[in-house]
Amino acid sequence: MAIDVYKEWLGIPEDQRPPNHYQLLRLVQFEDDVDKIRKYYKKLNTHVRKFASGTYSNESQTLLNDLAKAMLCLTDEELKQDYDRSLGRVIDDRDESGRRPMTSYLQDEKVITSDQAKEAKAHAERTGLSVRDAIVQLKYVDQEVAARAYANELGRSYVDLADIVPENDALDMLPKNVVRRHNCLPLFVDENSVVVACADEPDSELEDEVRLRFHKPIRPVIASGKSINQAIAANYAEGMRKEVTAPAKGSSKAGGKKASTEQKAEAIVKLSDAEKAQRKQLGMIFMCWAFAIPVALDNLVLWDMVYRKFMPRVFQYFPYFTTILIGVPLLILFYNTHVKDKK
Repeated sequence: MAIDVYKEWLGIPEDQRPPNHYQLLRLVQFEDDVDKIRKYYKKLNTHVRKFASGTYSNESQTLLNDLAKAMLCLTDEELKQDYDRSLGRVIDDRDESGRRPMTSYLQDEKVITSDQAKEAKAHAERTGLSVRDAIVQLKYVDQEVAARAYANELGRSYVDLADIVPENDALDMLPKNVVRRHNCLPLFVDENSVVVACADEPDSELEDEVRLRFHKPIRPVIASGKSINQAIAANYAEGMRKEVTAPAKGSSKAGGKKASTEQKAEAIVKLSDAEKAQRKQLGMIFMCWAFAIPVALDNLVLWDMVYRKFMPRVFQYFPYFTTILIGVPLLILFYNTHVKDKK
């Protein structure tokens, strides 16, 4: 005769079939105390082992295995979170800054699974990508869904740029080189701030740039990088914008000639990261030639024609006058103008 081990041995009511892990271990639903979970498991394990050598030895072994699986699941933080979510628990898994990871948002929205979330985090660590970019690269979600989840993580608003037409006055105030460098797009100006669509959380440089040009603080909203690039291409076509030069910091009407000079300095276009890298590469090439050409002249031309015939013997042991007088100054010049990082 079959026995209901759940009812007879553990006292679980018949309406709880199959019992979940908490019911099996006779715990309160969503119990988080690991010590209590282990204590209840040991107590039930000892009780069920009493039947291991009798008529119901097979049933006893099966139930012991089920108890062990339940305990191992509920004492593993990640497994417990996944299991609790499957039972309908809403988990507040914000980090130390109060932000909720975008992977949790996507899991709650049934967009990705817990295994995909783990794989995305591992892929991000391996490749150095952000979790957002890793999820997109693995093709779990598209850029728009990832941007929406990222906005949720930051506590920012998400905007679909396909639904918004930016104001021309705002676009004119923020030039093309700035929006490309920061991957952003000014949308409009309200009474207290400038609403700017950003692919990432804005840095202090962009915040200062917006405040300087609009005399108002930035209010960032999140959009996908792809939609921002498309919007920049559509709204900053060649000759489309009459861009406004930014005023100099600390300038005033009484500034006179000094203010004018500061405005000219401020108006100088800053190089993008790609342009800085290209300039540095050119600088390294120039430095190599600035060293190689004078050395070649000293050894292959001037040694026979000048140094050996006209220089005192003591100077003939170091025939590198052209290298010292011309090559070294050129090396220093190219280093300072092309290679050295500008602050």
